[in-house]
Amino acid sequence: MPASKIKDSLPHNITLIPGDGVGPEITEATVRALEATGVAIKWDVHRIGEAALKKYGTTLPEEVLNSIRRNRVALKGPVTTPISTGFRSVNVALRQELDLYACLRPCKTYPGIKSRYKNIDIVVVRENTEDLYAGIEFKKGAKDTKELIEFIDDKIQKRIIPGSGISIKPVSEKASRRIVTFAFDYARAHGRKKVTCVHKANIMKFTDGLFLSTAQNVSQSYPDIRFEDAIVDNLCMQLVTKPERYDIIVLPNLYGDIVSELCAGLVGGIGVVPSANIGNKIAVFEPAHGSAPKYAGRNKVNPMAMMLSASMMLRHIGEEKPAQRLERAITQVISEGKTVTYDLKSDPNDPSIATTSAVADAVIKKLKEAR
Repeated sequence: MPASKIKDSLPHNITLIPGDGVGPEITEATVRALEATGVAIKWDVHRIGEAALKKYGTTLPEEVLNSIRRNRVALKGPVTTPISTGFRSVNVALRQELDLYACLRPCKTYPGIKSRYKNIDIVVVRENTEDLYAGIEFKKGAKDTKELIEFIDDKIQKRIIPGSGISIKPVSEKASRRIVTFAFDYARAHGRKKVTCVHKANIMKFTDGLFLSTAQNVSQSYPDIRFEDAIVDNLCMQLVTKPERYDIIVLPNLYGDIVSELCAGLVGGIGVVPSANIGNKIAVFEPAHGSAPKYAGRNKVNPMAMMLSASMMLRHIGEEKPAQRLERAITQVISEGKTVTYDLKSDPNDPSIATTSAVADAVIKKLKEAR
């Protein structure tokens, strides 16, 4: 057999992380859909989050990180992050450990989805490693916190109320440059026409100001792509009044988290928004929504966001035609509106609401019909 044929027949080695909550259900549905595309994949299955904590005593075992480093591609289900108490976000830790500096979220409308808007196609590019999500925090009443408050009061005469908790917002030129460069490179590669840099540089001149000035500098190397900047609060207003103005939006970490949710709302909800976290050599694909633990085991949650993330993954590993077929099959199921979950029905009590597994069956049927 020719060497090229042997290479083509080899499976792709991909790390699979089912997640927790509804993660295992939508992961199973997505794996079934991927199998129906005909792409050969060898899965390396691992657990993180609550399931890993019980077994390994840590939410992010080193063997998981090693698997992703080795395979360079992972498909991940949602993982629970407790509010206020419990372990720190394993999602944030994963991105920081693997330096997955770019969060990519394409938000577009599909025919058949209930939305106030039509023909939206916005890509949100979020910096993943810095800003307030860097995790540099000082607890109320702690000795280090008191010392920091005294230092700030002494050095810059800015009075912080005693008993405060403090979070540090680091923004570097290095991280800003690479995320903005990522956004412009993505624009060129996908025929996009404009990049909007989002900030609050009118108030935070040394952090957001640095992000903006770096973006302005990077934009000069891409004369073929329009560049503009927008203050984050004004951007939010413009997105809900004139979303057609936007193409690619690049933002620091916290703003990116918020604006990506807003954009998901424009296109019908988080259930149809894929996501990828990408570094220089590694990419992790996952749905944009959370783990919804109250729905775990009920075969109820929409698996399409994870399936669309899997379509992005196929493109990333060079399987363009199967990726197109998978996205087309999902789009057809959405458009018909017969076999969709409760979140895509106009009436949440509609008796024809489909289960997670039924949606997978419908997508697989479309894939088989297209062969």
